[in-house]
Amino acid sequence: MGVLLLLGVSTAGAGIVIVVLLLKNPPLPVAKLCAVLALTFSASAVVVYCYGWYSVALGGPFPVLCERRNASGAELVSRQQEYLPLRSACSYSDGSTVEYVGMSINVLVCVLASLAVVLTGAAAFLRRRAPQSPQRARNTIMRWAC
Repeated sequence: MGVLLLLGVSTAGAGIVIVVLLLKNPPLPVAKLCAVLALTFSASAVVVYCYGWYSVALGGPFPVLCERRNASGAELVSRQQEYLPLRSACSYSDGSTVEYVGMSINVLVCVLASLAVVLTGAAAFLRRRAPQSPQRARNTIMRWAC
């Protein structure tokens, strides 16, 4: 998970640098910009998920810690942790369970991943719609003719 986190951070950082460079050098290739943004958003989703995974694995649950005793005075028995979706629950001796869900992290991962999917589709659509140069069009025709 640590390697995935490092790869995600470096990919997101490289994507941001590439977007800045694309914006500085006109004409703006919109299909390429969409593709780089999709890569950046998907890498950001991986980074946010890894952060949430570490917060669960290294002492969760989040956003608050389990209390030793619940409101009725029952002792904490165990903590259950799930990693997809990121979730933690505290079980008490009286049978009650208090579940803590890191909704902010889950929502952020889903939003970033959804944006990446939409931008990937937009990049593919724009790439197909892009006008071809005469040389490229002739090569395409020759390839289909043979």
